[in-house]
Amino acid sequence: MAVSLSRLGAASHRHRLPVVLVWLLVLVGGGVGAVTLAGETTNSFSIPGQESTTALERIGEEFGGVGGATARVVLQAPDGQTLATPENAAAVTGLAGELAQLPGVASATDPLDPAAPAVDPRLTTGYSTVTYDAAPGEVTPEQQDALLTAVDDARGTGLTVEVGGEAVQEPPHVGGPAEAIGVVVALMVLAVTYGALAMAGLNLLTALVGVGIGVLGITIATGFTELSSTTPTLAAMLGLAVGIDYALFIVTRFRQELRGGADVPTAVAVATGTAGSAVVTAGLTVVIALVGLAVVGIPFLTQMGVAAAATIVVAVLVALTLVPAVLGFLGVRALPRRQRPGAARHGAHGAARPGFLAGWVATVTRHRVVTLLLAVAALGTVAVPFSSMQTTLVQAPPADSTQERAQELLADGFGEGFNGPITVLFEGDGAPRTAAGLSGRVGELDDVALVTPPVPNADGTAALLTVVPESGPTDPATEQLVADLRDLLPGTDGVQASVTGQTAVSVDVARSLDEALPVYLALVVGLALVLLVLVFRSLLVPLVGVLGFVLTVGAALGATVAVFQWGWLADVVNLDATGPLISLTPILVIGILFGLAMDYQIFLVSRMHEAHAHGTAPLEAIRTGFRQAAPVVVAAALIMFSVFAGFVPAGEATIKSIAFALAAGILFDAFVVRMVLVPAALALLGGRAWWLPRWLRWLPVLDVEGAALERSPAREDSGELVGATRD
Repeated sequence: MAVSLSRLGAASHRHRLPVVLVWLLVLVGGGVGAVTLAGETTNSFSIPGQESTTALERIGEEFGGVGGATARVVLQAPDGQTLATPENAAAVTGLAGELAQLPGVASATDPLDPAAPAVDPRLTTGYSTVTYDAAPGEVTPEQQDALLTAVDDARGTGLTVEVGGEAVQEPPHVGGPAEAIGVVVALMVLAVTYGALAMAGLNLLTALVGVGIGVLGITIATGFTELSSTTPTLAAMLGLAVGIDYALFIVTRFRQELRGGADVPTAVAVATGTAGSAVVTAGLTVVIALVGLAVVGIPFLTQMGVAAAATIVVAVLVALTLVPAVLGFLGVRALPRRQRPGAARHGAHGAARPGFLAGWVATVTRHRVVTLLLAVAALGTVAVPFSSMQTTLVQAPPADSTQERAQELLADGFGEGFNGPITVLFEGDGAPRTAAGLSGRVGELDDVALVTPPVPNADGTAALLTVVPESGPTDPATEQLVADLRDLLPGTDGVQASVTGQTAVSVDVARSLDEALPVYLALVVGLALVLLVLVFRSLLVPLVGVLGFVLTVGAALGATVAVFQWGWLADVVNLDATGPLISLTPILVIGILFGLAMDYQIFLVSRMHEAHAHGTAPLEAIRTGFRQAAPVVVAAALIMFSVFAGFVPAGEATIKSIAFALAAGILFDAFVVRMVLVPAALALLGGRAWWLPRWLRWLPVLDVEGAALERSPAREDSGELVGATRD
């Protein structure tokens, strides 16, 4: 692999202008395609085939527009008045009529309709249910804007008017000021690492080209298939982080080769062959982890994984072709000016200059038992909250938004459970009669505040029963009520009963993801073992790396539970409200952190393996490899942390918890697992760390360290191997 990649790097160097133009053409073409072909994303997270999802589809068929997305326009009378006064009643009825005429609206109820009133007992608070033709998550921004404008105009009547519900949920955004701060921090880290701001800017620019192409491709895909609104944000977050890091690894090796006296074409080829091999292997781990989300069997999760994986593939291709082309234009200017005249004095493979990291690894490996135990104890302690993790699909609205105020008004007027009603669909001959007969028993269940009279369809073959819990949508008691209803309803004399509604959908998705979590964790751990055995031709080194990854995941999710569920340090992350984690968080974090953790393992341990393969004693090989690779891994980890942390203050609950868990996981994995636990454990194992049973020695050699390049005479004479022309 190293020889093939070195040839690719040499070719990219020789044809650097066409390579740059091709990538720019792809970027521009993606932009044109995104503008002309893009469709709408969806906020709907459901699993086809589950009871709640199937029942929602059936409601749409049996009751027409009832199955569409809904919004609740909440009205409250001024202090000392009621909604029933003539002036207020006229305003309420007039608003209901206006809402019914809005674009995309199928119906809008009148809170004061005598046949179906929707006001509290004091007549101070009421609501209009606005039902759209579109399914949940598919209401367009233009339709949302029209609704918000009507609500804002209605405030002129003196009533307090707010709106909430699934129909007005906004998709996450990309490119806000917080994300920009993360990119600026990453640029500063690169500038310090390279010693030159211009070099840092070029590294960042190549990464932005890759992530731009990836996100634009996803945007184009929305015109042909339904994608979650979270998909492009996750792809951008992950693609930007790895794109910067992969370029960093290749550029760093290129600079080392220049310092060792190599000319530019040879340095490009060797850097692409050695660091590029590690980039391909590391990128492959991320892609496998993301595509592996398909085994969970949840379509929207599979789409997220495949889209993000495609962005990673683009980032790898950019690192292997565009970065060498740009380095060809830069030449020796990639080095700081003071290093250019004395480049021959810096060995490409020599030991790094003594410094903090050299003293660090010497201390860790000298006190290997103590540091190993401290690292495990620290990560285990942080992971403790993970045991109490709760998940939900219900997102808390942004603080001080109209959605939050609408929920507060409804909770004050009708109770907490009114914001998360549960719908029971009865189908079959005599469905309305069966629903009426069971409503009394349903009302006797724990946590039930109200059961509304059954609503039959036009031909009497179906009926809807609405159950209002006493607790809120994310309360565990509401989840238990869903289970109690399903236990009560089977065997209804030929009438099929299904529990549905957004609360039930959330419960079902959360349960499915929780059940899939251990299966997926076992899958990625197994893949990690296989891949690392191939890379390092060792059993114990992969075992140490994988156990470290498990500790990383536990600590990352434990810290996330402590902040987002328990409320610790909530102000630091600009958290609006505490509560269960978004259901997507654990499984996505495991998938993404798996790839990133293996990145660090490969880049760090491959240098140790390289030194050991050249005959260095085991302990000294660990220290030498650490001194060579640790500065780059530290820079890469700080960059990834900055990018992920930039998404935390943005305010969208779906992205916030995922970004926080990834940022925390990067810190734990890079600075505790890879910088402490791994060198301490390998030092404790000594030469046994690189042992491979005889019955496994038939495994292929991936040559991540580029040993084939070291053995090849073409390293000295680049003509045959790299085929490069001299500058």
